[in-house]
Amino acid sequence: MTAASPLLDAAPGHRLPVVADPDRAAIARERILERLGEAQGDAADDLAAFRAFLEDPTGRRLIDGMACGSAYLTQLAVIEAPVLARTVRLGPVAAFDEIRAGFEALKRQGGTEAQVMAELRRLKRRAALVIGLADLAGIWSLAEVTGAVSDTAEAALQAAFAHLLRDAARRGEVRLDNPEDPGPTSGLFALGMGKFGACELNYSSDIDLIVLYEPERVQMADDRHPQPVFTRIARDLVKLMEARTAEGYVFRTDLRLRPDPASTPLALSAEAAEVYYESVGQNWERAAMIKARVVAGDETAGQLFLKRLTPFVWRKSLDFYAIADIHSIKRQINAHRSGDGLDLPGHNLKLGRGGIREIEFFCQTQQLIFGGRSPALRARATEAALDALVAEQRVEAPVAARLKTAYRLLRTIEHRLQMVDDAQTHSLPKDEAAFARVAAFSGFEDPAEFGRVLLDTLKGVEKAYAELFDDAPGLGTAEGNLVFTGTEDDPDTIETLERMGYREPSRVVARVREWHRGRVRATRSGRARQILTEIMPELLSRLGGTGDPDAAFMRFDAFLGELPSGVQIFALFHSNPELLELVAEAMGTAPKLSEQLARRPSLLEAVLDPDFFSELATPEALAADLERVLSRAIDYEDTLDLTRRWAGERKFQVGVHILRGLTDADAAAPVLTAIADAVIGALLPRVLDEFAQAHGRMPGGRIAILAQGRLGSREMSIDSDLDLVIVYDASGEAGSDGSRPLGPSHYYARLAQRFISAISALTGEGRLYEIDTRLRPSGSSGPVASHLDAFRRYHREDAWTWEHMALTRARVVAASDDSLTQDLNQVVREVLLTPRDADRVVVEVADMRRRIAQEHGTEDCWQVKHVRGGLVDLEFLAQQLQLIHGPDMPGLLLGDTALVLARAGELGLIEDGAMLADAVRLQRRMLGLLRLTVTGRFDGRTAPPGLIAALARAARLDEGADSEAIGDVLRSCQARVHAHFDRYVTDVAARVKAEGAADAGADPKTAMETKR
Repeated sequence: MTAASPLLDAAPGHRLPVVADPDRAAIARERILERLGEAQGDAADDLAAFRAFLEDPTGRRLIDGMACGSAYLTQLAVIEAPVLARTVRLGPVAAFDEIRAGFEALKRQGGTEAQVMAELRRLKRRAALVIGLADLAGIWSLAEVTGAVSDTAEAALQAAFAHLLRDAARRGEVRLDNPEDPGPTSGLFALGMGKFGACELNYSSDIDLIVLYEPERVQMADDRHPQPVFTRIARDLVKLMEARTAEGYVFRTDLRLRPDPASTPLALSAEAAEVYYESVGQNWERAAMIKARVVAGDETAGQLFLKRLTPFVWRKSLDFYAIADIHSIKRQINAHRSGDGLDLPGHNLKLGRGGIREIEFFCQTQQLIFGGRSPALRARATEAALDALVAEQRVEAPVAARLKTAYRLLRTIEHRLQMVDDAQTHSLPKDEAAFARVAAFSGFEDPAEFGRVLLDTLKGVEKAYAELFDDAPGLGTAEGNLVFTGTEDDPDTIETLERMGYREPSRVVARVREWHRGRVRATRSGRARQILTEIMPELLSRLGGTGDPDAAFMRFDAFLGELPSGVQIFALFHSNPELLELVAEAMGTAPKLSEQLARRPSLLEAVLDPDFFSELATPEALAADLERVLSRAIDYEDTLDLTRRWAGERKFQVGVHILRGLTDADAAAPVLTAIADAVIGALLPRVLDEFAQAHGRMPGGRIAILAQGRLGSREMSIDSDLDLVIVYDASGEAGSDGSRPLGPSHYYARLAQRFISAISALTGEGRLYEIDTRLRPSGSSGPVASHLDAFRRYHREDAWTWEHMALTRARVVAASDDSLTQDLNQVVREVLLTPRDADRVVVEVADMRRRIAQEHGTEDCWQVKHVRGGLVDLEFLAQQLQLIHGPDMPGLLLGDTALVLARAGELGLIEDGAMLADAVRLQRRMLGLLRLTVTGRFDGRTAPPGLIAALARAARLDEGADSEAIGDVLRSCQARVHAHFDRYVTDVAARVKAEGAADAGADPKTAMETKR
């Protein structure tokens, strides 16, 4: 009589699979029996036992329920029918022992790569069948099931290690003490991480490994370095384990839990790993190391490594910030005490709300905090950790009991999900029929009951998890989780980022992980990473609120990459959330401003000034503020740095005001000009003093800075350069009175160069302005500093029309003596009041405009400077009017283009003067905003929505207007301007030329073409 099968001895209360499809089950039984055939000897006994098993209602239900619930196990049962029958007769323990013996024999005997790969897969297949039967039958507990899966992985790894080490020895790369079992003395070892390390592998789990070697124990065959050899072994190990062949695969193998996987080889020296963990190791990596154990290779080397790592994992003292960072592992998950909103279809039992991960984190976070002082808490397994927390009075016994019950149920259902098709899935089906099949496979006749049990379990876990560290604020968001620990994307985090507006959430998650690994300088300190964790939800939320979150995020990444360190700036963000809002706005709307921030993050400190968002300062206040700042300068170099810092902060303030719509670029132009004026006015006397230390003073000498271009007309934009002409006056040929005297021309030439350098030189605080001195007499070929008399004579006798046009915007911004300011202003006024041949002026203006159009011509309405009807047309028209009518109407000699055109209209010199002035202001607003925000050409199709809204404000349209509507406003404006330019310049010049009234052959200087 056949003895009862050990598979019938189920644990009390165990739910056998429900036979949901009897026809499918019958077909499976027939296939298995057909495979067994007419067995002989022991196989005959196995067959008899199996037939008897099928006669038992419990045995029949087990086999039929398996066939209905798992195509994978059914396939294994057919392929490995003898193993199935033997397991039925001897029981899973004996059957599994035979499989382990097979792994041990393979480890010692080896074979070719193909033979080893095939045998590994056959043994894994048999183990999967035996473990699945023991699990479904309720013979083994959860711990025994996961332990058997883990034992299978460990045995397979050890056999693979032995084969690869022997192969390396055959290659002449290493020497082996014991070729039959080479691992224990090889110096190479693998750490099993996560569930593998804790002997808690699930049914279709990956195995997480870190492959390390101890150089002092490695025996290389020659003087080659072990790194390449062991890296190849690690790569081949992955192939042996996970490559799919006709026999299947062994285990999917993941090496990404090693230190900094994006930049390190697959196998590392133990020392390199220690340095990483001690310098930039994160708390989630400490949590991962709780479960680490040696699973293959050199056990001695591995245990020594883990012992050396004990201070990293188990810290006896933790400061407030370290504890807060450990809390953050938990706080990144949005846990709800009430369980409201939990929905079962599609729910991830591992990573979702109330899932397995929350139970594991419940244990690990407390182990990290208290395990340094309480070694009893250093348990690897989850249930053992819960028991230890109860024993140490860290968790109440009823809470631990509920979590253990939940853990067993959730892991068991997880196994059922994976058994269906051997898929590494953790999610319940969304489809109602598929959900019912999983319920039946899990032993529930009623899917509704299955759902209620699961839902109550998940809610209980979530409640316990929410109450852990419940006094700390969450690090999720209203949208959901934000989890960046580990190496796999958290599905809820991906969904959260998608709801925030990110199109490529996986890219965001990967980059945040890189930050936390210290891959940028700013995050290399533990404190920086701790604060970054705290601000991450707010940061991602703010960036998500921009028009293009992905682009804004990448700009913030570039910003982060430029920071020399992160603690200070992250602390500023943490204590001043409004800074994060501003930075997000810059990243999302003003790429150019974000680049400026990346180069000089200290600019953000200026935002903390209470007056930062107040009305912009007056010229007098700016000059006084700079003097106050420079009064603290230690020396000349410090003066240059302080000036740069001050100007940078002030220009940044103006940029932010424009960005926020507190002002517009046209209204900001005088302020930007006043900043430059203050800089020039403050530096000139200090440069004189510094220069005098070596060369002394020039007796009776005077020097002045004449501004032209946009600085002269007070129309500067955020990145305008400075058009300067440096003029001096000194009588006679007597030299300076210093220790190294210089004659007047050399003295002022050197002094001018020193002054230019003071403004344009690049220091640790950057550059103040680019300087252009090509508008000086004779252009680039003339002396850097012009004598007053030479300047007067040049403009009276030799200057071209374009140079007098430029002089309409000239003004003295600084001088060593007020008398020179008066003299130089008088020279400029005399030149501009000199009567001219109006026809000749018009012809030359038209000719210059034509030449500029040939070089810079465009039909792009956003190129508001050079497009026809743009700012160049308006400026040329204004300057022509001033040169022709200024001698009779001195009130027309105004620097600002808009004021000139408006006055010309009032004086009857031109029609629609007010319209033309408005056109100047509109296009200056556009130019200033685009210079602030855009690098390169503007493209309305790809521009951030925030920038489009700002441009709409500048065009005086509703902020909802699109780029096409704004472009229409510009094109209409430019068409009107172009028509007026043709009427007053182009057409008049053509008529004059036709009448032969002017010499049309005069060519403006090359310098003018270059400048324009």
